[in-house]
Amino acid sequence: MAQPLPKGGAAPVPKRVAPWPPVLRAFLWAGIGFVVLAAMAAWLDPSPVSPYLTAVGSVTGWFGALIGWLLGIGGYDYVVRPMMGYPTPRIRTSGWRRYFEYAVDHKVIGLQYLGASTGTFLIAGLIAMAMRFQLMNYRPTLFHYPQDYLNAVGIHGTLMMFTVATVAMVGGLGNYFVPLMIGARETMFPKASGLSIWLVPVGVLTVSMSPLLGQWSTGWRGYEPLAASDGSGLLYYYLGVFALTTSSLIVAINLTSTILFKRTKGMTWNRLPLFAWGILTVSLLNIIWLPEIQTTFILGMMDKVMPLNLFNVFGQPLGYEYLFWLFGHPEVYIVVIPALAIWNEIIPVMGRKSLFARPIAVLGLVFVMLLSGMVWAHHMFTMMRFSEMLPFSFFTEMISIPTGFAYLAVIGTLWNSRLRLTTPTLLVLMSMFNFLIGGLTGLFLADVPANLQLHNTFFVVGHFHFTIIGGMVFSWMAAMYYWLPKFSGRTYSEFWGKLGAIWVFIAFNATFLNFFILGLHGMNRWVSAYPKYLQPENFWTSIAAYLLGAGFGINIIHIVWAWVKGPKVKENPWGAKTLEWQTTSPPPAKNFEELPVVVGSFYTYGKDVPDPVMFPVAQERAPGS
Repeated sequence: MAQPLPKGGAAPVPKRVAPWPPVLRAFLWAGIGFVVLAAMAAWLDPSPVSPYLTAVGSVTGWFGALIGWLLGIGGYDYVVRPMMGYPTPRIRTSGWRRYFEYAVDHKVIGLQYLGASTGTFLIAGLIAMAMRFQLMNYRPTLFHYPQDYLNAVGIHGTLMMFTVATVAMVGGLGNYFVPLMIGARETMFPKASGLSIWLVPVGVLTVSMSPLLGQWSTGWRGYEPLAASDGSGLLYYYLGVFALTTSSLIVAINLTSTILFKRTKGMTWNRLPLFAWGILTVSLLNIIWLPEIQTTFILGMMDKVMPLNLFNVFGQPLGYEYLFWLFGHPEVYIVVIPALAIWNEIIPVMGRKSLFARPIAVLGLVFVMLLSGMVWAHHMFTMMRFSEMLPFSFFTEMISIPTGFAYLAVIGTLWNSRLRLTTPTLLVLMSMFNFLIGGLTGLFLADVPANLQLHNTFFVVGHFHFTIIGGMVFSWMAAMYYWLPKFSGRTYSEFWGKLGAIWVFIAFNATFLNFFILGLHGMNRWVSAYPKYLQPENFWTSIAAYLLGAGFGINIIHIVWAWVKGPKVKENPWGAKTLEWQTTSPPPAKNFEELPVVVGSFYTYGKDVPDPVMFPVAQERAPGS
């Protein structure tokens, strides 16, 4: 029926239909993609056991869901249609909704990565709390079957290693600050970067929901041939990690090319900020090793679906372990190197002293990258011949030397400095202490006789957490407090910042120092039931773990509050010299009104030291110039 004309004879104005929110559209398209490809697989390869969803169908359906998700979130509007000649729609540049949509601004993408990492950190932390509740008693309580506990351990470890540890520093802080630090207006591949972040929720949801298809008891490593006895949920472990590592690989390629080709005038390699050096070395490690672990997981998945008899008794039972740890130990340095770089960024600023032995610190980062692929087999000393152990034991101890370069550069900078004991400073010093404990206990595990006694005990778990959580997470917190004025133009409360830092430091050490004692007393990892004599130590360790979780919660709440409601602060409250502090806070869309020119070192302090940054046009316009 025709609409009646309004008074005055004017034509009716059609109602504007609001577009679907991209996230809702992405979920819808993902569901359609899953159903279509899973149905095709069931039709081509029917199974009398499961006529609607087979193992092959769950894999092909997942790829259909992935394609639908990426197209729905923005890939169709901003990538596919422009390739066919259609105009590119306007991308939202302000408001909170932009963080839930496709973006090409590296700062928005960096904050999306930080939000995803923080959310995943909370999920993995809650799982850890459940694990510690189980271990308060020597008999099964919360997890009544070993497979339930092992599945929780696997999800916790996978989310922490492949989402929090690798994504927060490189995807989050790297995306946000590297272009600012090198004087670039954008990254090299902004459209690919805009899609890469949306692989993270895919990976997190895939791993978290994997038990719905069947439990898996291999832990975060997916060990074969143990995996052959697990359910189809293991397929989604492989696929979830594949999505997460693909996201990290895109970030690595984007940031590496940005550092190589987008540096501003005067930004030579000798002047490149330490954090940019750290991100460059980590990105190169990701480019080298992520395809290797992706290939390993694809082979493991194919071996389970087809099967190919690659890693079972008819193939090479230890082949998977070799391939996994070939990536697994470079992964540790992928996590740690940005932490070392952050130490060397914050301490010279807070100490008002020139960075000690800067070239040696840079060489330390580079040589850690080069040696990281030569130490992996110490994870398998219990399964190797003695003749094979010596070279890996040697390189495991050798890699402590370049690591020490970056460490000693901070010590040299602290010597006779005028150190301001701010919250970022405190967290860096705590991170250094924790990492030192992790490194010293690592020497025991590099020694073959000690390793054979300590292998598969809580001593190894304690060493691992002191290195990863104690080194990386504390540095991540230091960076968030340090760069909070740049993110938001606001600052935090020093009282609450220092209280939160001291809280997590004491609770962290109370938790994980006990792990060394438990390991020496015979507490094995990967078990939910243990000898009764270990219960008192496990009980108090769990209490400390709950306090640690509360401490992390206090810091997260404080940072969010300061971001939104904290007191406003001047553009460069720390008096830092690197380029990210030479623009407004928060930075504008294109980072700089005028591209800076670098004329000196960012880490030189003292009397009559010239400014390392120039803005030629602004200086020409200045009165009297």
